[in-house]
Amino acid sequence: MQVTETSTDGLKRTLKVIVGANELAERFTSRIDEVKDTIQLRGFRKGKVPIGHIKKVYGRSLMAEVLQDLVEKSSQQALTDRQERPAMQPQIAFSEDKDELEQVMEGKADLAYTMSFEVLPKIDLVDFSTLKLEREVVEVDDETIDKAVGDLAERNVSFEVEEGRAAAEGDQLKIDFAGSIDGTPFEGGTGEDMEVVLGRGGFIPGFEDGLKGAKAGDEPTIKATFPAEYQVAELAGKEASFATKVKSVAKPVKPEINEDFAKGFGLDSLDALRKVMRERIEGEYAEFSRTKIKRALLDQLDKAHSFTLPEALVNQEFDQIWNQVNNTLKQSGKTFEDEGKTEESAKAEYRTLAERRVRLGLVLAEIGDKAKVEVTQEELRNALFREARRFPGQERMVYEYFEKTPGAVQQLRAPIYEDKVVDHILGEAKPTDKKVSREELLKMPDDGEADVPGAPG
Repeated sequence: MQVTETSTDGLKRTLKVIVGANELAERFTSRIDEVKDTIQLRGFRKGKVPIGHIKKVYGRSLMAEVLQDLVEKSSQQALTDRQERPAMQPQIAFSEDKDELEQVMEGKADLAYTMSFEVLPKIDLVDFSTLKLEREVVEVDDETIDKAVGDLAERNVSFEVEEGRAAAEGDQLKIDFAGSIDGTPFEGGTGEDMEVVLGRGGFIPGFEDGLKGAKAGDEPTIKATFPAEYQVAELAGKEASFATKVKSVAKPVKPEINEDFAKGFGLDSLDALRKVMRERIEGEYAEFSRTKIKRALLDQLDKAHSFTLPEALVNQEFDQIWNQVNNTLKQSGKTFEDEGKTEESAKAEYRTLAERRVRLGLVLAEIGDKAKVEVTQEELRNALFREARRFPGQERMVYEYFEKTPGAVQQLRAPIYEDKVVDHILGEAKPTDKKVSREELLKMPDDGEADVPGAPG
């Protein structure tokens, strides 16, 4: 095999690979030997078909198999020998001369092809100890726990029917109703024994307001207007009239916060409930804190690294982003002008985003490679179990999807790998803790990105 570099331009490489006709013939003969004992044709016993007849009947298909295998192996060998790291699968091209290709198929000429690709750039990694990172920390005090337990009680109110009660905010009403527009009933506009809690916004604007002050037995006629963006187009923006009958009015009864309240959640005591609430809040704060420090870390890594990006990777990432943007606009019925942009400015913005994602993906991959970060089978299994639990009753379908779909497991591996690389960097960067308020913690900056989808792993 002969390999010659025919062109180089930045990260782009083009190689010409030649495999001699003798080697091609040897591989073809070996392939014939592999299959001759399995071939059975009319007039011949299995395994007794003459070699010449096999070549006549199956020669071209067997040679095509040999060529495909030879191209795959020789192209990979060429990359290995040259210690090249292609950014994407190389593009293989053969001569357009049909006579030359026919000579190759007949084993009378050398196999020659070109392979074009971009190599991964050399990345000089920043010294992680020079990164200035702060981890925001919020103290979960007793007042926070008191409020959380109180909110839990608010969400678990019961309702007690009170005769003669005039409906007020927070009350629960049981009603029948029949809606019409210009005197004509519309589909989905009726209901019986419907429970409405005033103030929760479960109905279209204006409907709940029309029930305030009503008592059991009242039959108010309520006028309310469907929102302009209502999902049923023929109702959007239309005013409807609802003939309503109030069957009962129940006042909210907030549970007393005591030991019995805690036992209602399967806990032994109120102290145990408070402990559970504290752990949940601490976990939520820790997760949000990690999201923010990860974002800050990625922003600093992006600014600290400058190198030529493989154009093919950037184009691929841009195409994915651009398709998603256009699909979102199409589904919402909007245009770039509605967003205050032109298509050209939007493309420039998303091109910059694509470049950022590719740059950070390559940086994280380089860091992970040098740190020997790996995703274990147990971590993948746990991720698969979590994914399956998102679809109750369809777990088997989820497992089969990841088992049979090429590249699907990478969807699980990539975020795990990325998080492990981030943990490695944070371990060396040694961020300082900064005490902040809950409001400060929950405030996200407007610039940058929260994550980098598709970081290699």
